[in-house]
Amino acid sequence: MGFLSGVTGSHLFNMIMIPVQVIIVFMTLYYFVLSMFGLFRRHEKKILTPGKSFALVVSAYNEEAVIGQLIENLLKLDYPRELYDVFVVADNCTDKTALIAKNAGAIVHQRFNAEKRGKGYALEWLFHRLFKRERQYDAVIIFDADNLVNQSFLIEMNSKLCQGDKIIQCYLDSKNPFDTWVTNAFSITFWLSNRMLQLARYNTGHLSNVLGGTGMCISTDVLKKIGWGATSLTEDLEFTMKALTYGIKTTWAHEAIVYDEKPLTFAQSWRQRKRWAQGQIDCAGRYLIPLVIKAFRERKIMYFDAAVHLFQPALTLIATFFMFTNLISVVQPHYTHIFSVVMPWSGWQILSAFQLVYPIAALALDRLPWRAYFGLILYPVFIYSWIPICFLGFINRKEKEWSHTQHTRSIAIEDVELRQKKASVN
Repeated sequence: MGFLSGVTGSHLFNMIMIPVQVIIVFMTLYYFVLSMFGLFRRHEKKILTPGKSFALVVSAYNEEAVIGQLIENLLKLDYPRELYDVFVVADNCTDKTALIAKNAGAIVHQRFNAEKRGKGYALEWLFHRLFKRERQYDAVIIFDADNLVNQSFLIEMNSKLCQGDKIIQCYLDSKNPFDTWVTNAFSITFWLSNRMLQLARYNTGHLSNVLGGTGMCISTDVLKKIGWGATSLTEDLEFTMKALTYGIKTTWAHEAIVYDEKPLTFAQSWRQRKRWAQGQIDCAGRYLIPLVIKAFRERKIMYFDAAVHLFQPALTLIATFFMFTNLISVVQPHYTHIFSVVMPWSGWQILSAFQLVYPIAALALDRLPWRAYFGLILYPVFIYSWIPICFLGFINRKEKEWSHTQHTRSIAIEDVELRQKKASVN
C-alpha cells in the first residue's frame, strides 16, 4: 500500500501538514495585527536640552572612499561639540582609511588581528579601550563607515536617554535609493521595516525593538554591566537578544535618521543578506528557546515577540515547503486545510491583499518621494529571493567568515538633504 493511498499514510501526512499550517496561520495573523500599530505615530515627549555625552564609534575596514564624508558629517551635528567625540577603529585596513579619518578630525585606533575579523570583534576591542580612558561617556553610538546622519540625531538620542531608555535604534534610511533597481528594492524593505515593524513595536508600548547594525545607541552602564560579546555575523541582533535575556529592551527613535549605502548589484545584496540569514539562524539556535521560556515564566510578551522575530528564517522554509506541497495536486486531498477552518478563503484573500499594500502604506505614511514607488515593480523579485537565501543560510549557519560589502558612494549629507527637499516639493 502506498504512503498516500492508505489510511495510516494519510494520517501521518495530516500530522505533518496541520502543524505547518498552524504556524503559517499564527505568524500571518500575528504580523498583521502588529503592523496595524505602525499606521500611526503616538505622541512623544521631547527633552531638547543637551545633557548626555556620547562616544560616536565607527568600525571601518578599507573604507577610504566614504569615511571622510561621515566624519565631517558627525563633527557638524546640531549638538554641543564638547559633549561628544568621534572614534574610528580601522580594523585590518590596508588602505588610507585611518589617515583620512584622522585628518578629518576623528580619534583613530588601528587594529590588526587576522584571526578575529569582523565588526563585532573590532567593536569589542575598541570598547575595552574606551572604558580605560580618563573621560567617560554616557552612551556609545555605533555607525558604519558608509553612513550619513541627520543633524538632530544626537538631540533625539539625548532625549531618549534622559527619559530612561538604555538601548535605542534609529530610523534606517537610504543614502542611494535610486542608483539601481536593487538599491530601490532594498530601500523599500528598510522603509517597510521602519514603519510596520519597528515603529509598530514601539507604539505598542510593550515590545522591544531590534537593533539594525548602525545608528545603535547603547548606554555605557549597560555595556559595562553585560559586556558587548556580540561577535557573530549579526552582532546587532545578537546584542539585542543578549540584552533581552537581562530584561533590557531596545526602544525606537523614528526621527533620528541614518542614511545607509545599499548594495548596487543583486550579487552584492545576495552576499550581504546571506550573511544576515546565517547570523539570524545562529542567534535563533542560541536565544529562541530561552526567550520563549522567559516569556512564559515572566508573562511578558516582549520576549515572545523577540522569539517570533528569530523564527522568521524558519518560517520562510516552512512556508516554502507548504507552497510546493500545494503544487502537487495528488496530495491535497490527504490533509485538512485549516485555513478554511480559521477563516473563509475570501478572508485570506483580503489579508493577502493587505500584504501587497503594506509597502505602499509605508512609503505614503513616511512621505517617501514618488520615485520610490517604481521600485515596487521588481520588489517581489527581491523579496522572493529570500527563499534560497534562507535555505543557504541554514546550510551554512555554522560558518563565521565575515563578508565585507564594498562601499563607493561618497555623498555629502547636504546632497542627501537637498534630494529630500526636492522630492518633498515635487
